[in-house]
Amino acid sequence: MNADKQLIIDGILERLNSSPFVIVTEYTGITVKQFSELRRRLRETGARCEVAKNSFVKRAFHAVNAPTEIDATLKGQNAIVTGESDICAAAKVLRDFAKESSKGAIRSGLLDGVFLSADDVRGLADLPPRPVLLAQLLGVLQAPGAKLVRTINEPGTALARVLKAKADKDAA
Repeated sequence: MNADKQLIIDGILERLNSSPFVIVTEYTGITVKQFSELRRRLRETGARCEVAKNSFVKRAFHAVNAPTEIDATLKGQNAIVTGESDICAAAKVLRDFAKESSKGAIRSGLLDGVFLSADDVRGLADLPPRPVLLAQLLGVLQAPGAKLVRTINEPGTALARVLKAKADKDAA
């Protein structure tokens, strides 16, 4: 294989190994200005978008033992989006961009080595932001403890209400 081609594949491999997720998106019909805007939005979420030949991307996917289902989605003009942490934020950017421009459809993805269909990736885009999810999780984790405290305090509170009612009745 040509050294230049191997260098490109190695670059893709490096990105795949350092990212917990990959999203494959179509870029047919997107202008250079629109593509620059998409890349800017993705950078704000900590993600990067790269265009490479499908054959190079397939070789890189095979080298990291990615599920073979992703090969079927590598047809036409595709870009791969990788990032450091938040697949949901990157998926939201891609979903919103596709709605605004009617171009740039999400094809598929990988999350920690598991194949994601286009619908799966769009489902991740519909999730609330990470801080909201963490707050919801914290609420779920705190609920049993808060309920236990209320249950323990209830007999004493009920006794206090009865004594207060008795004192109010005697005072009247």
